[in-house]
Amino acid sequence: MAQTSAPAGNGKIKLREKIGYGIGDMGFNFYWANISAFLLIFYTDVMGLSAAAVGTMILITKIIDAFTDPLMGAIADRTKTRFGKFRPYLLFAALPMAGAGILTYSTPDLDDTGKLIWAYATYSLMMLVYTVLSTPYSALSGVITADSQERTTLISFRFIAAFTGTTIVNYFTLDMVQWFGQGNDELGWQLTMGVYGIAAAVMFMIVFFTTKERVEPPAAQQTPVMQDIRDLLGNGPWLVLFALALIIMITIVMRAGSIVYYLKYYVERPELTGTFLGVYSIALALGAACTPIMTRYMDKKNLMILLMAVAGSLSCLMFFVPKDALWMMFVLNTLIGFALGPKSPLAFSMYADSADYTEWKTGRRATAMTFSAATFSQKLGGAMASAAIAWTLALMGYVANEAQSDASQLGIVLLVTIVPGVIAFIAAFVMRFYTLDSATLVKVQQELLARKLTS
Repeated sequence: MAQTSAPAGNGKIKLREKIGYGIGDMGFNFYWANISAFLLIFYTDVMGLSAAAVGTMILITKIIDAFTDPLMGAIADRTKTRFGKFRPYLLFAALPMAGAGILTYSTPDLDDTGKLIWAYATYSLMMLVYTVLSTPYSALSGVITADSQERTTLISFRFIAAFTGTTIVNYFTLDMVQWFGQGNDELGWQLTMGVYGIAAAVMFMIVFFTTKERVEPPAAQQTPVMQDIRDLLGNGPWLVLFALALIIMITIVMRAGSIVYYLKYYVERPELTGTFLGVYSIALALGAACTPIMTRYMDKKNLMILLMAVAGSLSCLMFFVPKDALWMMFVLNTLIGFALGPKSPLAFSMYADSADYTEWKTGRRATAMTFSAATFSQKLGGAMASAAIAWTLALMGYVANEAQSDASQLGIVLLVTIVPGVIAFIAAFVMRFYTLDSATLVKVQQELLARKLTS
């Protein structure tokens, strides 16, 4: 079993630990990818809730849930066990997460009001347990190593696994629902989420047994929670990342959540959903895998700006693709996936760098708070995207499982193409204000290492 005592943590990480850490995000994406791609259509087309009600429900519950992230970050930063600060949560919250996922994708025998209340309660529960798991998991990447390039590589392993999980979910989920349900979609969804839940629990346990926490806060640090928050608000690079996470998550979730509707009601080829999303997910994984290579030749900031500009341009170009030009849809969507793939490893690597920056600037370190507050912005961005999809569908006259009007089809196409494209351009602009470039980061980490050696 991995122990928590270790030197400063500036050395190379073994391949076993990189794979062990990375596989955890495959487990998380058995939930997150389902939420992004299928939860909305599950609520409207299986549970039978109205699009407008679902949009409001997702926004309200996600806003409430987002505030639990900084709370969980504060708890994790102050956790002290013989297994470390962050790893124990991956062991003890794995099975509760599986149960919450099954409940969320269950359809009770209630009227519409009862079903909506059930959706509020179970979705809130699932996201609460998700927070208990994901906040320590994200923070763990900031304490496995203090080396910036090793972090980028470590987090690239994480997102290769994440996008592999997304590929599995996107390609197989609808077929699994049909196979398990045998015509009963309500049962099919329950059993499918049960399979995903058990697999994810095993993966979280693998993370626990294969990783090691090495980077610790200063020994005499005594920091109130509000001081952690004030430190973050005074961290300029982190504030840029906070805004960036919100904006980019709107782009990603809006595209993922709308594509199912796009293929079902606009292209009128719903049987292509698994292949279309599966190829897209593979492109995301390839982009993530290439991130360490890209960062050797380009600064993280400039690389992020370039990738968001490319994703925005390709997304807007997709608006002009005719509904029968399937090959062109596949090509553009795949290229967009490759451009968006490096976003996550880049951003999470920069979150860890910003935790170093806070320690360098203030003498205090709050790794989990740094990641949890970033997750706050991601969840808020995801909620805004899901709500926008649902409200747009309702505004355009969407009716579940029926042919859509021209206005409804136009709304669906815009949600997949122009709207996320414009948001990607905004993300590129925001990234221009990030100041923690490579030279500054080297200086920060050298001075932190010197402090540790002289303390």
